[in-house]
Amino acid sequence: MEPMEESRGLMKKNKLGAWTQISLVVLVGCGIYLSGCGGKVEGNTYTGNGGVVTIEFKSGGKAYVSTGPVSTPCTYEESGKTVTLICEGDKTVFTVDDDGALNGPQGGMLGRLTKKK
Repeated sequence: MEPMEESRGLMKKNKLGAWTQISLVVLVGCGIYLSGCGGKVEGNTYTGNGGVVTIEFKSGGKAYVSTGPVSTPCTYEESGKTVTLICEGDKTVFTVDDDGALNGPQGGMLGRLTKKK
């Protein structure tokens, strides 16, 4: 093989390698982005009803709902823009607003909860 042909072969390999590297970077970036967005409530605390209600969303689908001095262990599931909180067998479904707030059943104690900073 002549030096010119050999260098062309290396260029093709390098180009393929570069595209593969770019693809990997894009895929990893998307994965990080999606995992960051998928865990919208995990690790956050929300308050509502004048500060009377607080919900702490922990890892592993665990949550704690506090109303005044009483704290209740709960679980939660998150799917897209919906968060389902399950406390003592009762389910409450929240919708995540674009501003990050949670909207629960209207007229109840869990109507609108905002993320605590």
